[in-house]
Amino acid sequence: MTETIYSGILPVVPTTFTETGDLDLESQRRALDCMVDQGVDGACILANFSEQFLLTDEERDTLLAECLKHVAGRIPIIVTCSHFSTRIAVERAKRAEAEGAAMIMMMPPYHGTALKGDEKGIREHFERIADAIDIPIMLQDAPLSSVTLSVRFLAELVAAIPQMSYFKIETPGAAAKIRGLIEAAGNAVKGPLDGEESITLMADLDAGATGSMSSALLPELIKLVIEGHRSGRRDEASAQYARILPLINYENRQCGLRACKTVMKEGGVITSDYVRHPL
Repeated sequence: MTETIYSGILPVVPTTFTETGDLDLESQRRALDCMVDQGVDGACILANFSEQFLLTDEERDTLLAECLKHVAGRIPIIVTCSHFSTRIAVERAKRAEAEGAAMIMMMPPYHGTALKGDEKGIREHFERIADAIDIPIMLQDAPLSSVTLSVRFLAELVAAIPQMSYFKIETPGAAAKIRGLIEAAGNAVKGPLDGEESITLMADLDAGATGSMSSALLPELIKLVIEGHRSGRRDEASAQYARILPLINYENRQCGLRACKTVMKEGGVITSDYVRHPL
């Protein structure tokens, strides 16, 4: 059987709430339908953009089950399972796989800026997770964790853990890091992906990124950029990107995850653009 390679536009799904801050599962289902209708190549739930740090464990379990059930295989779903505790991360990963996740995404173990695993601890963290599941693992390399992951160390992880074949790179100098990782690990890296709302997308695609895990603000327009670049129409892709970059910049630099919810509310997709306090 041919292995599925995940690429293209793989945006993060917002978590929808009522005006009083409770989960709004009906809006959640409509948000997922909207993204499927926009032609996304997959989607990620329970990520930082999904306000995962503002959800209870019970809410996480509810969203995991409801989202996978509603999507029903129409697109692959990536589930974020990050946790500082290796034991809890393993449990989350196993549950995600059991519910039908196509892949899990995880940040390196950290808690704030001072508590974080060293390279040995990080490697063991991911090895134990890989031993517990059969689906691919995407490592999210983002400034939020305050963990520095060198290209050398990432290549070592790829060599040691074959399931860790996808990377969401959204650190400063992302393009150089993507290029360096591809050079160091070669074809073992099946998906070097762009992040950060796609604010550095063209440079990252030029460096070898195979897609982007953007927000859900405008995935159908980002998809045109990725497809144009992939087919060799770089000038056309660059022009398309220049057209949407002001909105991406506004989201990334001005209002963060609130932008997508406001657009979805104005478009009649979700009922409320509520984000949980203190955001």
